[in-house]
Amino acid sequence: MGAILDGFHRISHYLPEIRAPAKIPSVKERFIWTGLALLLFFVMYNTTAFGVVHQSGGFDFLQMITASRMGSLLTTSIGPIVLASIFLQLFSGAGLIPLDPKNPEHKKKFQEVQKVLALIIALVEATIFVTNGTVLLVDPASSLLVALVIFQIALGSAIVLYLDEIVTKYGIGSGISLFIAAGVSFSIIAGAITLLIGEGGVTGAVAGGGAEAIPNALLVLLPLIFTLIVFTVVCYCEGVKVEIPLAYQQARGIAPKLPLNLFYLSNIPVIFASALLLNIQLFSGMLAGATLDIGGTNIVPFFGFVDSSGQLRDGLLYFFSPIHGGNTIAQLNFLLNGTTPIFGIPEWVHAITYVLFLSLVSVLFGIFWAETSGMDTRGMTNQLMQSGMQVPGWRRDPRILEKVLSKYIPPLIILGSFLVGLLAGLADLTGALGTGTGILLTVGIFYRTYLQMKRQKLLDAVPFLGDLSSG
Repeated sequence: MGAILDGFHRISHYLPEIRAPAKIPSVKERFIWTGLALLLFFVMYNTTAFGVVHQSGGFDFLQMITASRMGSLLTTSIGPIVLASIFLQLFSGAGLIPLDPKNPEHKKKFQEVQKVLALIIALVEATIFVTNGTVLLVDPASSLLVALVIFQIALGSAIVLYLDEIVTKYGIGSGISLFIAAGVSFSIIAGAITLLIGEGGVTGAVAGGGAEAIPNALLVLLPLIFTLIVFTVVCYCEGVKVEIPLAYQQARGIAPKLPLNLFYLSNIPVIFASALLLNIQLFSGMLAGATLDIGGTNIVPFFGFVDSSGQLRDGLLYFFSPIHGGNTIAQLNFLLNGTTPIFGIPEWVHAITYVLFLSLVSVLFGIFWAETSGMDTRGMTNQLMQSGMQVPGWRRDPRILEKVLSKYIPPLIILGSFLVGLLAGLADLTGALGTGTGILLTVGIFYRTYLQMKRQKLLDAVPFLGDLSSG
C-alpha cells in the first residue's frame, strides 16, 4: 500500500497546481472568484456532453448529493473527490498507509495523493456510467464516441477538482460545499416551480378551481411544506451550541468564548456517509446478471438484486440505500404498503435500516474526520494554546485546557455526527424537495459561509483583531 501511495505522490508532481495567494484576498476578490467558479459550475451543470442523449431522472439522490446531473459534463462532478477522501481516511485510520494528518508534510502529501486518486475514480465512474447504459449515447455502438463521452465526463470532474481548490484558496468557504448547495438550491427552485404551475400535463397548485381546489393544492404542495419544515428544524439545530469561557493571555480584560455547535463537525460526516452509501448503490449495478452458486443456490440476490433497469431493488445492500418513491404522498404510500420483490420484506424495514445505518456511518466518519482535520480534543487544544488562550483562573497549561475540552468535544463529535445523520435520514423519508440530506447540507453550508464572510469582513475592518487571531 505504501508503494502505491508513493506512486500516486510522484504522479501528483506532474499535475497542475493552484498556488496559494501571496496575500490574503479581500472580501471583494473572494466574491469575484466564488462567483466565477459558480458560473462555470452551472455552465457545465446545464451542458449535455457531446454524443449524449439529453435525459432527466435516474439517480436523482446521487445527483443531489454529488452536485451532478446525469448526461451533463458534471455526470460525476464532486463524487470522485469525496470518495477519494473517504478511501484515504479509511486507510489512514486503519493504519494501512503511513500518513499522520497532524504532520504538515503528511497532510500536504494526503491532499496530493487525494487529487490523483480522485482523477482515477472519475475515469472509473465515467466508464461505468457510459458502459452500463446509465448515460444514453446517440450511437452506443461507436467505440470512438464511447471513449469521447468518458473523456468529457472525467474532464468535468477534473475541472471541478480545480474549481474546489480555487474557491478554497481564493473564494469563500469550500468549493465542494458550495457546489452541493448550488445543486440543491437549483433543484428546490425548479421543483417548487413545477409544483406551482405543473409540468407535462400535470396540473399545478395554482391551477384548477372548485370546492376541492384548496385541499388539492395543499396535497400538491406537501413536498414544499415539508421542505420548509425540514429547513426550519435544521436552522434551529444549527443554532444550538455551548460556549466555553476562555482568557486571552496577551490582552487582559478580553474574555472570548469558544462556541461549540451541536453539529460540531458541520455536515462533513453525512456528506461522506451519503457518498459511501450512494457509491455502493452505483457499483451494485455490476451485480446484474451475476451468479455465484453455493450448494446449487445463487447467493448474489442475497447481497443485492438489480432489476432490468439497473436499479438496486432487494438484498442486503438495498437496505442501506436511500428511499425515494416520488412526491410526499407517493413516498408515504410506498413506505407503508411497499415490499421488496424477492423476499417480500416491507419497505418500512428498509426505512429503519437506512436511517440507522446512515447515522452510524456518519458517527464513524465524524470520528475519522475530527482526527484528520485536527478538530479532536488534542487538535483544538494545540490550536487554542498557539493562539494564546487559556482557561480563566488556571495557569496556562495544555493539560488543563485539554481536560476541559474533553468534557465537550468527544460527546459533540459522536452526538452531533449521529444527529446530523439521523436528521438527514428522517428528512429523506418525507419526500421534501431537494431531499432531506440536501436541505441539511445546504443550510449548514450557507450558515458557515455566512459566519466566514462575517468574520472576514470584521477582520478587514479591524486589523487589530486580525493580529490577535494570528497570535
